[in-house]
Amino acid sequence: MPMDYRQSGVDIDAGNDTVRRIKSLARGTFTPGVLSEIGSFGGLFKLDRDRYQEPVLVSSADGVGTKLKVAFMTGRHDTVGADLVNHCVNDILVQGAEPLFFLDYLATGRLSPAVAEQVIAGVARACRENGCALIGGETAEMPGFYADGEYDIAGFIVGVVDRPKLIDGHAIVPGDALIGLPSSGLHTNGYSLARRVCFDAAGWQPDTTVPELGTTVGEALLATHRSYLPVVRPLLARGDGAGVLKGLAHITGGGITENLPRILPDGCAAEIDRGAWSVPALFRLLQQHGGIATDEMFRAFNMGIGMIVACATRDADRVIADLARAGEPGATRIGRVISGNRDVTYINTP
Repeated sequence: MPMDYRQSGVDIDAGNDTVRRIKSLARGTFTPGVLSEIGSFGGLFKLDRDRYQEPVLVSSADGVGTKLKVAFMTGRHDTVGADLVNHCVNDILVQGAEPLFFLDYLATGRLSPAVAEQVIAGVARACRENGCALIGGETAEMPGFYADGEYDIAGFIVGVVDRPKLIDGHAIVPGDALIGLPSSGLHTNGYSLARRVCFDAAGWQPDTTVPELGTTVGEALLATHRSYLPVVRPLLARGDGAGVLKGLAHITGGGITENLPRILPDGCAAEIDRGAWSVPALFRLLQQHGGIATDEMFRAFNMGIGMIVACATRDADRVIADLARAGEPGATRIGRVISGNRDVTYINTP
């Protein structure tokens, strides 16, 4: 009998429908630098060189990880796209870069245009909020590769920073202050452990309401990975912003323990006061129900701190005040830089 692509599991019509739905979402993110339409073989973007003395492009690629499993369990797909964009925005923000454009990759076993539209709607929403153009991507239907109803997403971002304003941590010295910015939940890391604790050890379901959380388990786990660009951008815009902000660390997989050393120069280490902030209830519940050691908690999760700013002690109060004016009232000093070998020690365990 004659065969066609649909019989093998690939629905070209569904793919065309998905692209049609995505086009209008993407167009809503376009900035003046975009020169191409969605559907071109490559996305075109013109850099406004008049804005920069010595422009440096900064890029990053990432995914959402097993947080997607929670989306599959709940049937809610409108948040993970925003998680993806905001994670990538934060990754280039730590070097002082603002985003220019973004591309996404969505792969699934059987393409559902409605689900794909929800995912990309989250991508487009976060791109608009961050001033980042969604200029292209790929939607791959791969029958037999993913379980029915499952998909994976990844993203690629390009941003720009003027070389004199590049933030790389080289100016950090012992005695500098470390300021923590609160997270909005687990962000996009630690979900393999969190899912095991919530759904196996604690026996919860996604729709279980936990009083300590004030919401369902599913809603708590799907809380969107926040972007720190809106509150950090005003500091970067100041004439001396790049000098005041000596380093920025995005607290992702590996927690504070593994991520903060990435910005420390040789001869420097970090001392973090665990009593300087109140660890959110979700993390306390995960530790309680999973019997997880405190050191492991600080390596697996962000523990309520999603970004750390390093600055001179004399500038700390000013940075905290500037962040508050920009809409972040929760910034607080959580430690200091000490002499050492690029590691993190903790004091004052509650």
